[in-house]
Amino acid sequence: MEAQGEKRHSCGTICLKYLLLLFNIFFWLAGGTVLAVGVWTLVEKSDYISLLNSSFYSASAYILIAAGVIVIVTGIIGCCATLKEMKSLLIVYLCLLLCIFLLEIIAGVLAYITYQELDDQLTQNLKVTMQQKYQQPGEESVTQAVDKLQQEFKCCGSHNSSDWTDSVWIQGNERLVPDSCCKTPSDLCGRRDHPSNIYKVEGGCIMKLEEFILSQLYILGAVGIGIAFLQLVGMMFTCCLYQNLKEDPY
Repeated sequence: MEAQGEKRHSCGTICLKYLLLLFNIFFWLAGGTVLAVGVWTLVEKSDYISLLNSSFYSASAYILIAAGVIVIVTGIIGCCATLKEMKSLLIVYLCLLLCIFLLEIIAGVLAYITYQELDDQLTQNLKVTMQQKYQQPGEESVTQAVDKLQQEFKCCGSHNSSDWTDSVWIQGNERLVPDSCCKTPSDLCGRRDHPSNIYKVEGGCIMKLEEFILSQLYILGAVGIGIAFLQLVGMMFTCCLYQNLKEDPY
């Protein structure tokens, strides 16, 4: 009877090991996803940084990259601890999971607070930035960002196309709006501001950019909740495995 109990205990430990290894595979995938989103944000959307007066956009990308790397490294530690059945390493792994879990909660609260500030900043500053810095000497990054913003989000002006009326560049130009406002951009196409030619009724760029940033936060929130759930499961498996492991390998 004692031998049978010993055998059942060993089988339970083996099952826990494989469950923890399976968890770490999903944890790696989650870390890789976060890392990829961070790199994509930095590479594909970095032009918009020049339109903001804060470092929120670039900082969030670097935080995502760092978080992805930390999650991947933690997963490697978890695999080593599981395969080698090292109790001390399991404790380190459990502490790392707990720290990441707590950091996710803090990051979520900060992201919500920062989004509210960013939203106010966009409303206050984007119009002024477009009117005063577009096509001005030394402001090439702003010009490129505005053109990309208007083409990618199919918008014209911060609130609407009439915002360009007070633009420093437009006032000394034969165009009514920048050529990037046109549905089919071409040289001097901005001289005609009819709705059939420009994005006049599609809404302003502030609204489109706000929707984009909010959608990104929703995606990150969903990924964060998924990772948090995985971490809770992983912590549970780790605790169970720690309790079941013997001092000597079986």
